[in-house]
Amino acid sequence: MYSTILERFIRYARFNTRSNPANKHMIPSSPEQVEFALKLENELNLLGLEEVFYDERDGFVTAKVSSNQPDEDIPAIGFMAHIDTADFPSENVNPQVHYNYDGKDVVLNKELDIVMTVKEFPNLKDYVGETLVTTDGTTLLGADCKAGMASIVEVMKHLIENPEIPHGDIWVAFGPDEEIGIGASRFIAEKWPVEFAYTIDGGRTGQLDYETFNAAQAVLTFTGTSVHPGAAKDVMVNPLAEAAKFYQKIPANETPETTSGYEGYYMLGGQTGDLNSVTAIYNIRDHDFDKFEERKAQIKKWVDEQNATYAYPRISCVITNQYANMGNIIKNDSRSFDLAKQAFAAVGVTPRINPMRGGTDGSHLAFKGIATPNLFKGSENSHGQYEFVTVERMKLASDVILSIIELVQDQPVVYHI
Repeated sequence: MYSTILERFIRYARFNTRSNPANKHMIPSSPEQVEFALKLENELNLLGLEEVFYDERDGFVTAKVSSNQPDEDIPAIGFMAHIDTADFPSENVNPQVHYNYDGKDVVLNKELDIVMTVKEFPNLKDYVGETLVTTDGTTLLGADCKAGMASIVEVMKHLIENPEIPHGDIWVAFGPDEEIGIGASRFIAEKWPVEFAYTIDGGRTGQLDYETFNAAQAVLTFTGTSVHPGAAKDVMVNPLAEAAKFYQKIPANETPETTSGYEGYYMLGGQTGDLNSVTAIYNIRDHDFDKFEERKAQIKKWVDEQNATYAYPRISCVITNQYANMGNIIKNDSRSFDLAKQAFAAVGVTPRINPMRGGTDGSHLAFKGIATPNLFKGSENSHGQYEFVTVERMKLASDVILSIIELVQDQPVVYHI
């Protein structure tokens, strides 16, 4: 079963589908993602999926495997993965396959002396005897999220080739720009008629996420008065210094470096400027919605306090919500999460359930009315040259997907009016 998953993953991985954070106004943000999506659309048609469609409006490829149980009322479900890769070299990806991995250091590139050592990555010991797929040391691998893509497509292929396996309607979606945080925010959910769904975008085997941060971004602009430093007394206002003064307001124990679990934070994510003006970007994160709102209000309070020290306001502040904690939605309809736990147990995987200190495409989907937990794809060390995945873990992710498809037949349909 899933006999073509290695070939499929390598073929996907070779495509450069890096998203472009400087081009967020485009859908998708890079032309390479369009090229890949169109090839994927053709592939899904050839495999026999139905209603295959690349939508230029949101950049997603969607498709369907229709129910073979027309007399049964089975909830329609969906599976999603993103096609883009992170902000790391992704041209000429050259996956290396290490069969029956022996648990020792992995030479990624002999010529450049790039080695993935067990000392630095002791998690390698967990994959002894498996078929390890790595980079050649010069790029990322793209297992985030092409391993998830391969696992989903292999299950769809298996169902089409084995029509005796009973199932309801199954929808799949593969979209752009997850790595820059905007992909699923543009997804047109009305074309995807599912009761609930899953993203296959988690990392290590067993990962099961249903809680994410609430997230917002604050853009602060500090306006200065620039004069010659020789005549600066009582005239110059240095926005670089004023931005530094503002940063000192952030409690030292409320930054990413000092928090974990359910603890929220503020983070200075970027800053540019000169003696005329400085723009500072702050990320605001918290799992608890009330605390999240308090954090946004606190940023505004600090801005007001510092503005009060000037003759007139010199700091402007624009706060934009980015995504929300999908746990708030999933808790109201826990079928998707409960079903995932049952599927993990059915294939012998112990779930690792922790509050996710970030967001997923499911964060956006939840607030479009689709409860969407995040499941593991089996990869490790994402977004860099030491990224790897094994064939066995991709197949295990496929097993979980298939188990969910089998178990959902016992779930009630919820009719939305």
